[in-house]
Amino acid sequence: MGTKEKIIKCKAAIAWEANKPLSIEEVEVAPPKDHEVRIQIIATALCHSDAHILHPQFEGGVFPVILGHEAAGIVESIGPGVTNFKPGDKVIPLHAPQCGKCKFCLSPRTNFCGKLKHFKNPMGDQKLMEDGTSRFTCKGKPIYHFMGTSTFSQYTVVSDVNLAKLEDDANLERVCLLGCAFSTGYGAVINNAKVTPGSTCAIFGLGGVGLSAVMGCKASGASRIIVVDINSEKFTKAKALGATDCLNPKDLDKPIQEVIVEMTNGGVDFAFECVGGAKIMRAALDSVTVGWGVCTIIGVNIGDNGLNVSAMELLMGRTLTGTSFGGWKGVTSVPKLAADYKNKKLDLDALVTHTLPFDKVNEAFDLMYQGKSIRTVLLF
Repeated sequence: MGTKEKIIKCKAAIAWEANKPLSIEEVEVAPPKDHEVRIQIIATALCHSDAHILHPQFEGGVFPVILGHEAAGIVESIGPGVTNFKPGDKVIPLHAPQCGKCKFCLSPRTNFCGKLKHFKNPMGDQKLMEDGTSRFTCKGKPIYHFMGTSTFSQYTVVSDVNLAKLEDDANLERVCLLGCAFSTGYGAVINNAKVTPGSTCAIFGLGGVGLSAVMGCKASGASRIIVVDINSEKFTKAKALGATDCLNPKDLDKPIQEVIVEMTNGGVDFAFECVGGAKIMRAALDSVTVGWGVCTIIGVNIGDNGLNVSAMELLMGRTLTGTSFGGWKGVTSVPKLAADYKNKKLDLDALVTHTLPFDKVNEAFDLMYQGKSIRTVLLF
């Protein structure tokens, strides 16, 4: 391509400060350096994690920044030392790197990678490239990266360990969801909780992650899949994907966990908390049975004080755990998930409720805040 080793000027959405709409700007994207890849983003969705950075109570956010971490695109050029990718390859940027060499990558017990440094707050990590500089400039100012991906830009630069290679016929407008939502919810069930055939499950929250968890429970052979949301309009889609019981806490005269315990003769085998916040985490933990119940935390709520858990609750055989990116080692696993979608083993289409031009990114945020969308895909 004629842009190799040159600065590319293109469109991006910049967050100049917290609690303000994003601004569509012309940015300059520098060529990739050692072990870096420059990508033309074709489709990007948005996620609550993007919104968290804009929250005034979020600790560790930096501005100005280009957000976005759920996307798919095409390799434009590669930097020195890159051997796994070539221009023209279809790819998914990964906020969860996989270097393949560190103690985490070499262990089958986790999908973490030693490239991450801030385990207390991974959303504030990877805000610059490995050499400590940015590849984005706007109006003469360097712009921070976000989670090593920054997909709210027509072109972005990522490390070659933050990238999954796809087959040439991949549908980028759908497999972009493998960058976060689907992989996180589905993987929490398959990889982390390891839901067993015939088991009972409860899923709190029916956004993109929660509905993906429903699909995971169905694929795992769960006999009962109870879903919980304060928006009953989401229940039709949840049932179509495999939910057996739908509960709206607003319609109940007792705490949701008490209802679930009564429905299941003592509690479910597995619960998945896909919203965030101490109150919902508590409800999810209280919903699992003593003896072997597993509660998996997926959602994050900014400004929340966390969950108080007594020793006795865990001594009675309950397990409280969490997941990041559904436990997938992205470089090796995401291409397989994309192939499963192509072969109609996974339903990513069900998650996409809106498709908009990229310029309407703020409208997409509004749809998410108002609970009107599951996933909005933005196209350049």
